[in-house]
Amino acid sequence: MRGPGGTKPFRTAAGGVVPESVAEMGYCRLGGVDQWVLIRGSDLANPPLIHLHGGPGFSETRLLRHFNAELENRFTVVYWDQRGAGKSFHRGMPRASMTVEQFLTDLDDLVEMVCARVGREQVVLHGHSWGSLLGVLYADRHPERVAAYLGTAQTGDAAAAESASYTCALAAAERRGHRRALKALRAIGPPPYPASSVFSERTWLQRLDGQLSPTALWKLRGAVFGGRPESSPLDLVNQILGFRFTMDAMWQEVSALNLITTVPALRMPAVFFVGRRDHWVPPETTVSYYDVLDAPSKQLLWFDNSGHEPFVDEPATFNRAVIDMVGALVAP
Repeated sequence: MRGPGGTKPFRTAAGGVVPESVAEMGYCRLGGVDQWVLIRGSDLANPPLIHLHGGPGFSETRLLRHFNAELENRFTVVYWDQRGAGKSFHRGMPRASMTVEQFLTDLDDLVEMVCARVGREQVVLHGHSWGSLLGVLYADRHPERVAAYLGTAQTGDAAAAESASYTCALAAAERRGHRRALKALRAIGPPPYPASSVFSERTWLQRLDGQLSPTALWKLRGAVFGGRPESSPLDLVNQILGFRFTMDAMWQEVSALNLITTVPALRMPAVFFVGRRDHWVPPETTVSYYDVLDAPSKQLLWFDNSGHEPFVDEPATFNRAVIDMVGALVAP
Protein backbone atom coordinates (compact mmCIF):
# COMPACT_ATOMS: atom_id res chain seq x y z
CA MET A 1 0.00 0.00 0.00
CA ARG A 2 1.18 3.51 -0.68
CA GLY A 3 -0.09 7.03 -0.34
CA PRO A 4 -0.43 9.86 2.14
CA GLY A 5 -2.56 9.92 5.24
CA GLY A 6 -2.51 8.14 8.53
CA THR A 7 -4.57 6.31 11.10
CA LYS A 8 -3.98 6.00 14.83
CA PRO A 9 -2.22 2.81 15.96
CA PHE A 10 -3.58 0.55 18.66
CA ARG A 11 -1.90 1.44 21.95
CA THR A 12 -1.24 -0.49 25.13
CA ALA A 13 -2.03 1.01 28.54
CA ALA A 14 1.62 2.02 28.71
CA GLY A 15 1.40 3.87 25.40
CA GLY A 16 3.25 1.44 23.18
CA VAL A 17 1.91 0.01 19.95
CA VAL A 18 -0.02 -3.21 20.51
CA PRO A 19 2.08 -6.13 19.21
CA GLU A 20 0.63 -7.84 16.12
CA SER A 21 -1.89 -5.04 15.60
CA VAL A 22 -2.36 -3.34 12.23
CA ALA A 23 -3.38 0.23 11.39
CA GLU A 24 -2.54 1.13 7.80
CA MET A 25 -4.12 3.25 5.10
CA GLY A 26 -3.27 4.43 1.64
CA TYR A 27 -3.72 3.66 -2.04
CA CYS A 28 -3.19 0.25 -3.57
CA ARG A 29 -3.51 -0.90 -7.16
CA LEU A 30 -6.78 -2.74 -7.73
CA GLY A 31 -7.92 -3.56 -11.25
CA GLY A 32 -5.19 -1.29 -12.62
CA VAL A 33 -6.45 1.78 -10.69
CA ASP A 34 -5.28 3.29 -7.39
CA GLN A 35 -8.00 2.80 -4.78
CA TRP A 36 -8.08 3.84 -1.12
CA VAL A 37 -7.97 1.12 1.54
CA LEU A 38 -7.82 1.26 5.34
CA ILE A 39 -6.91 -1.83 7.39
CA ARG A 40 -7.34 -1.86 11.15
CA GLY A 41 -7.25 -4.63 13.72
CA SER A 42 -5.96 -5.15 17.24
CA ASP A 43 -4.54 -8.60 16.41
CA LEU A 44 -3.52 -9.96 13.01
CA ALA A 45 -4.55 -13.41 14.23
CA ASN A 46 -8.18 -12.29 13.96
CA PRO A 47 -10.06 -13.11 10.73
CA PRO A 48 -10.18 -10.38 8.07
CA LEU A 49 -13.54 -8.73 7.40
CA ILE A 50 -13.97 -6.62 4.27
CA HIS A 51 -16.77 -4.03 4.24
CA LEU A 52 -18.41 -3.55 0.84
CA HIS A 53 -20.21 -0.23 0.89
CA GLY A 54 -23.46 0.68 -0.81
CA GLY A 55 -24.48 3.06 -3.55
CA PRO A 56 -22.93 2.15 -5.85
CA GLY A 57 -20.48 4.95 -5.18
CA PHE A 58 -21.31 5.84 -1.57
CA SER A 59 -18.33 5.37 0.73
CA GLU A 60 -19.42 4.39 4.26
CA THR A 61 -16.00 4.45 5.90
CA ARG A 62 -16.88 7.48 8.05
CA LEU A 63 -20.03 5.80 9.38
CA LEU A 64 -18.41 2.43 10.00
CA ARG A 65 -15.39 3.90 11.75
CA HIS A 66 -17.59 6.10 13.94
CA PHE A 67 -20.26 3.58 14.90
CA ASN A 68 -18.62 0.18 14.44
CA ALA A 69 -14.94 0.49 15.36
CA GLU A 70 -15.57 -2.10 18.10
CA LEU A 71 -15.35 -4.76 15.40
CA GLU A 72 -11.64 -4.04 15.05
CA ASN A 73 -11.08 -5.90 18.32
CA ARG A 74 -12.52 -9.15 16.92
CA PHE A 75 -11.67 -8.87 13.23
CA THR A 76 -9.01 -7.30 11.06
CA VAL A 77 -11.35 -4.85 9.39
CA VAL A 78 -10.83 -3.63 5.83
CA TYR A 79 -12.52 -0.40 4.71
CA TRP A 80 -12.46 0.11 0.96
CA ASP A 81 -13.55 3.14 -1.05
CA GLN A 82 -14.53 1.35 -4.25
CA ARG A 83 -13.60 2.54 -7.71
CA GLY A 84 -15.23 5.96 -8.23
CA ALA A 85 -16.24 6.40 -4.57
CA GLY A 86 -14.95 8.64 -1.78
CA LYS A 87 -11.16 8.88 -1.73
CA SER A 88 -10.97 6.60 -4.77
CA PHE A 89 -12.88 9.06 -6.96
CA HIS A 90 -11.10 11.34 -9.40
CA ARG A 91 -12.42 13.24 -12.36
CA GLY A 92 -10.35 11.21 -14.82
CA MET A 93 -11.98 7.89 -13.90
CA PRO A 94 -13.01 6.20 -17.21
CA ARG A 95 -16.77 5.82 -17.28
CA ALA A 96 -16.39 2.68 -19.38
CA SER A 97 -14.60 0.99 -16.46
CA MET A 98 -17.62 1.38 -14.15
CA THR A 99 -19.07 -2.10 -14.62
CA VAL A 100 -20.03 -4.89 -12.24
CA GLU A 101 -17.46 -7.16 -13.88
CA GLN A 102 -14.70 -4.62 -13.26
CA PHE A 103 -15.72 -4.27 -9.60
CA LEU A 104 -15.51 -8.04 -9.19
CA THR A 105 -11.96 -7.91 -10.57
CA ASP A 106 -11.12 -5.03 -8.21
CA LEU A 107 -12.49 -6.98 -5.25
CA ASP A 108 -10.52 -10.09 -6.21
CA ASP A 109 -7.33 -8.02 -6.22
CA LEU A 110 -8.27 -6.60 -2.81
CA VAL A 111 -8.96 -10.04 -1.34
CA GLU A 112 -5.63 -11.31 -2.63
CA MET A 113 -3.83 -8.31 -1.13
CA VAL A 114 -5.59 -8.64 2.22
CA CYS A 115 -4.95 -12.38 2.46
CA ALA A 116 -1.27 -11.83 1.75
CA ARG A 117 -1.06 -9.04 4.33
CA VAL A 118 -2.72 -10.96 7.18
CA GLY A 119 -1.51 -14.44 6.31
CA ARG A 120 -4.93 -15.97 5.68
CA GLU A 121 -6.51 -17.95 2.85
CA GLN A 122 -10.04 -16.59 3.32
CA VAL A 123 -11.92 -13.44 4.28
CA VAL A 124 -15.35 -12.56 5.65
CA LEU A 125 -17.35 -10.30 3.33
CA HIS A 126 -19.88 -7.81 4.66
CA GLY A 127 -21.98 -6.37 1.86
CA HIS A 128 -24.38 -3.48 2.42
CA SER A 129 -27.08 -2.61 -0.13
CA TRP A 130 -25.26 -2.42 -3.52
CA GLY A 131 -22.32 -4.02 -1.71
CA SER A 132 -24.55 -6.99 -0.92
CA LEU A 133 -24.98 -7.63 -4.64
CA LEU A 134 -21.24 -7.35 -5.22
CA GLY A 135 -20.48 -9.56 -2.22
CA VAL A 136 -22.80 -12.40 -3.22
CA LEU A 137 -21.60 -12.33 -6.83
CA TYR A 138 -17.99 -12.52 -5.63
CA ALA A 139 -18.71 -15.26 -3.08
CA ASP A 140 -20.41 -17.30 -5.80
CA ARG A 141 -17.46 -16.89 -8.16
CA HIS A 142 -14.70 -17.39 -5.56
CA PRO A 143 -16.06 -19.61 -2.77
CA GLU A 144 -12.57 -20.74 -1.84
CA ARG A 145 -11.75 -17.18 -0.79
CA VAL A 146 -14.83 -16.47 1.38
CA ALA A 147 -15.16 -18.04 4.84
CA ALA A 148 -18.56 -16.47 5.57
CA TYR A 149 -20.87 -13.90 4.03
CA LEU A 150 -22.82 -11.19 5.86
CA GLY A 151 -25.44 -9.14 4.02
CA THR A 152 -27.03 -6.00 5.47
CA ALA A 153 -29.96 -4.55 3.51
CA GLN A 154 -29.39 -7.56 1.30
CA THR A 155 -30.66 -7.07 -2.22
CA GLY A 156 -31.97 -10.12 -4.08
CA ASP A 157 -34.00 -8.99 -7.07
CA ALA A 158 -32.86 -5.39 -7.51
CA ALA A 159 -35.75 -4.43 -9.79
CA ALA A 160 -38.32 -5.81 -7.34
CA ALA A 161 -36.65 -3.97 -4.46
CA GLU A 162 -36.72 -0.67 -6.34
CA SER A 163 -40.34 -1.14 -7.31
CA ALA A 164 -41.26 -1.86 -3.68
CA SER A 165 -39.33 1.20 -2.54
CA TYR A 166 -41.17 3.45 -5.00
CA THR A 167 -44.53 1.99 -3.95
CA CYS A 168 -43.62 2.64 -0.31
CA ALA A 169 -42.70 6.26 -1.03
CA LEU A 170 -45.91 6.88 -2.97
CA ALA A 171 -48.04 5.31 -0.22
CA ALA A 172 -46.32 7.38 2.47
CA ALA A 173 -46.94 10.57 0.51
CA GLU A 174 -50.59 9.67 0.03
CA ARG A 175 -51.08 8.88 3.74
CA ARG A 176 -49.66 12.25 4.69
CA GLY A 177 -51.43 14.15 1.95
CA HIS A 178 -48.03 15.55 0.94
CA ARG A 179 -48.82 17.24 -2.36
CA ARG A 180 -45.24 18.15 -3.30
CA ALA A 181 -44.03 14.62 -2.72
CA LEU A 182 -46.94 13.14 -4.67
CA LYS A 183 -46.31 15.48 -7.58
CA ALA A 184 -42.60 14.70 -7.67
CA LEU A 185 -43.02 10.94 -7.35
CA ARG A 186 -45.74 10.76 -9.95
CA ALA A 187 -43.60 12.84 -12.28
CA ILE A 188 -40.74 10.34 -12.23
CA GLY A 189 -43.15 7.40 -12.43
CA PRO A 190 -42.44 3.84 -11.32
CA PRO A 191 -39.12 2.16 -12.08
CA PRO A 192 -37.16 1.34 -14.08
CA TYR A 193 -35.79 4.86 -14.09
CA PRO A 194 -32.39 6.60 -14.27
CA ALA A 195 -30.13 7.48 -11.37
CA SER A 196 -31.50 11.03 -11.21
CA SER A 197 -34.93 9.62 -10.37
CA VAL A 198 -33.41 7.37 -7.70
CA PHE A 199 -31.97 10.42 -5.95
CA SER A 200 -35.37 12.13 -6.08
CA GLU A 201 -37.25 9.08 -4.77
CA ARG A 202 -34.73 8.48 -1.97
CA THR A 203 -34.81 12.13 -0.89
CA TRP A 204 -38.58 12.11 -0.58
CA LEU A 205 -38.48 8.83 1.31
CA GLN A 206 -35.98 10.32 3.76
CA ARG A 207 -38.23 13.31 4.34
CA LEU A 208 -41.35 11.21 4.73
CA ASP A 209 -39.87 8.69 7.17
CA GLY A 210 -37.96 11.23 9.26
CA GLN A 211 -34.38 10.46 8.22
CA LEU A 212 -33.79 14.15 7.50
CA SER A 213 -35.21 15.32 10.82
CA PRO A 214 -32.96 17.47 13.06
CA THR A 215 -32.64 14.56 15.53
CA ALA A 216 -31.54 12.12 12.83
CA LEU A 217 -29.04 14.55 11.33
CA TRP A 218 -27.63 15.42 14.76
CA LYS A 219 -26.81 11.74 15.32
CA LEU A 220 -24.62 11.76 12.22
CA ARG A 221 -22.67 14.91 13.10
CA GLY A 222 -19.81 12.99 14.74
CA ALA A 223 -19.40 10.65 11.82
CA VAL A 224 -19.38 13.48 9.28
CA PHE A 225 -17.40 16.11 11.16
CA GLY A 226 -15.61 14.01 13.77
CA GLY A 227 -11.90 14.22 14.36
CA ARG A 228 -10.80 10.83 13.06
CA PRO A 229 -7.52 11.24 11.15
CA GLU A 230 -8.53 9.04 8.21
CA SER A 231 -10.85 11.67 6.78
CA SER A 232 -11.67 15.35 6.88
CA PRO A 233 -14.71 17.49 5.99
CA LEU A 234 -12.91 18.35 2.74
CA ASP A 235 -13.44 14.76 1.60
CA LEU A 236 -17.18 15.40 1.44
CA VAL A 237 -16.79 16.99 -1.99
CA ASN A 238 -15.39 13.76 -3.42
CA GLN A 239 -18.06 11.83 -1.54
CA ILE A 240 -20.83 13.70 -3.36
CA LEU A 241 -19.14 13.85 -6.77
CA GLY A 242 -18.18 10.18 -6.66
CA PHE A 243 -21.65 9.07 -5.63
CA ARG A 244 -23.35 10.93 -8.47
CA PHE A 245 -20.77 9.84 -11.04
CA THR A 246 -20.92 6.17 -10.08
CA MET A 247 -24.68 5.99 -9.81
CA ASP A 248 -25.09 7.62 -13.20
CA ALA A 249 -22.56 5.25 -14.75
CA MET A 250 -23.75 2.00 -13.14
CA TRP A 251 -27.41 2.24 -12.14
CA GLN A 252 -28.87 0.75 -15.31
CA GLU A 253 -26.74 -2.39 -14.92
CA VAL A 254 -26.98 -2.66 -11.14
CA SER A 255 -30.74 -2.16 -10.98
CA ALA A 256 -31.28 -5.13 -13.30
CA LEU A 257 -29.35 -7.66 -11.19
CA ASN A 258 -31.34 -10.58 -9.82
CA LEU A 259 -29.55 -12.90 -7.39
CA ILE A 260 -32.64 -15.08 -7.01
CA THR A 261 -32.03 -16.43 -10.49
CA THR A 262 -28.25 -15.95 -10.84
CA VAL A 263 -27.05 -17.01 -7.36
CA PRO A 264 -29.65 -19.28 -5.76
CA ALA A 265 -26.96 -21.01 -3.69
CA LEU A 266 -23.78 -20.16 -1.79
CA ARG A 267 -21.08 -22.55 -0.63
CA MET A 268 -20.33 -20.79 2.66
CA PRO A 269 -22.43 -19.78 5.69
CA ALA A 270 -24.62 -16.73 5.10
CA VAL A 271 -26.05 -14.24 7.60
CA PHE A 272 -28.57 -11.53 6.70
CA PHE A 273 -29.24 -8.44 8.86
CA VAL A 274 -32.58 -6.78 8.08
CA GLY A 275 -33.79 -3.36 9.19
CA ARG A 276 -37.52 -3.68 9.74
CA ARG A 277 -38.00 -0.01 8.70
CA ASP A 278 -35.81 -0.21 5.61
CA HIS A 279 -37.72 1.50 2.80
CA TRP A 280 -34.83 1.52 0.31
CA VAL A 281 -34.39 -2.25 0.18
CA PRO A 282 -37.76 -3.23 1.69
CA PRO A 283 -37.48 -6.22 4.05
CA GLU A 284 -39.90 -8.41 2.14
CA THR A 285 -37.54 -8.37 -0.85
CA THR A 286 -34.60 -9.46 1.32
CA VAL A 287 -36.71 -12.25 2.84
CA SER A 288 -37.70 -13.42 -0.64
CA TYR A 289 -34.04 -14.01 -1.45
CA TYR A 290 -33.28 -15.53 1.95
CA ASP A 291 -36.11 -18.02 1.57
CA VAL A 292 -34.80 -19.43 -1.72
CA LEU A 293 -31.08 -19.24 -0.90
CA ASP A 294 -29.37 -22.58 -0.38
CA ALA A 295 -26.28 -22.43 1.84
CA PRO A 296 -24.43 -24.71 4.29
CA SER A 297 -26.06 -22.61 7.01
CA LYS A 298 -28.05 -19.38 6.96
CA GLN A 299 -29.36 -17.01 9.61
CA LEU A 300 -31.54 -13.91 9.47
CA LEU A 301 -31.63 -11.29 12.22
CA TRP A 302 -34.21 -8.49 12.42
CA PHE A 303 -33.31 -5.00 13.64
CA ASP A 304 -36.67 -3.66 14.75
CA ASN A 305 -35.53 -0.06 15.21
CA SER A 306 -33.45 0.23 12.05
CA GLY A 307 -33.93 1.44 8.54
CA HIS A 308 -31.48 0.95 5.69
CA GLU A 309 -28.37 1.14 7.91
CA PRO A 310 -28.64 -0.98 11.10
CA PHE A 311 -24.95 -0.34 11.77
CA VAL A 312 -25.88 3.34 12.28
CA ASP A 313 -29.37 3.00 13.75
CA GLU A 314 -28.52 0.25 16.27
CA PRO A 315 -24.72 0.12 16.39
CA ALA A 316 -24.32 -1.69 19.71
CA THR A 317 -26.73 -4.43 18.66
CA PHE A 318 -25.15 -4.62 15.22
CA ASN A 319 -21.61 -4.91 16.58
CA ARG A 320 -22.55 -7.59 19.09
CA ALA A 321 -24.41 -9.58 16.43
CA VAL A 322 -21.43 -9.50 14.05
CA ILE A 323 -19.08 -10.59 16.83
CA ASP A 324 -21.37 -13.35 18.10
CA MET A 325 -22.96 -14.67 14.92
CA VAL A 326 -20.27 -14.14 12.30
CA GLY A 327 -17.39 -14.54 14.74
CA ALA A 328 -18.68 -17.99 15.67
CA LEU A 329 -18.57 -19.05 12.01
CA VAL A 330 -14.90 -18.19 11.60
CA ALA A 331 -13.56 -19.06 15.06
CA PRO A 332 -10.05 -20.56 14.96
